[in-house]
Amino acid sequence: MTRPQPTPMPEDLEQILRRMRLPYLRKAAPDVLATARAQRWDPAEVLRVLLNEEVTGRDAATRRLRRKTANFPSGKTLTSWRPEDSSISEATQNALTTLEWIRRHENLVVSGPSGTGKSHFVEGLAAAAIESDMRVVWFTLETLTQTIGKAKVDASVARTIARICGVDLIVVDDIGMLPAGQDAAEAFYRVIDAAYERRSIAVTSNIHPSGFDTIMPKTLATATVDRLLHHAHLVLTKGDSHRLAEALAGKGVLPLT
Repeated sequence: MTRPQPTPMPEDLEQILRRMRLPYLRKAAPDVLATARAQRWDPAEVLRVLLNEEVTGRDAATRRLRRKTANFPSGKTLTSWRPEDSSISEATQNALTTLEWIRRHENLVVSGPSGTGKSHFVEGLAAAAIESDMRVVWFTLETLTQTIGKAKVDASVARTIARICGVDLIVVDDIGMLPAGQDAAEAFYRVIDAAYERRSIAVTSNIHPSGFDTIMPKTLATATVDRLLHHAHLVLTKGDSHRLAEALAGKGVLPLT
């Protein structure tokens, strides 16, 4: 069956669509109108298809922008996640991937040894959240501290915290890799406190939250953990490093030729 050939739109209609900022509808219109003429579509169906093209295009563009602004570290998704290799139970993985915990403004803390998939799993969940039309921001404790530190210079800490908490999911990755000083502990506490019962926070750490007082001032650590864990799913990973296992098996690099 020969596909109907698209025909250029009249110049005045092209200009109207440009002025109304309907780029995806404008791009699809020649093909859709040609098909509509060949198949004798009802005018309402033509309008529905064209508007759906615009909505779909805008949604895809929004997701691309949100992925970019989220500042994910590696671009990993749940597609590359191997659930059978994780020490996290299948039931827990399935429950978390529904993302209902984010909609309920609950937190997630994934704690365990380095290389056991904590960051990969959380990044996959964060990417899935964006695909579900949620907004996400990703920090390490260091970058979060830098962000709040810069805000202190021009007295915009409150605005910065409000902007961070304007998303649906805030991720703070790799807590415990290095000792956290007063500034880092304060930045972490400020975000946890501002998001409490309003936004979801996901934290990965190589130490249990009960040990946060070993890497940051005790008073701030206690107040932070109290708020973080009140409505949280605490997931503990175990086992050997996946990265080390791949390296020892010769899978970490391409073979020399």
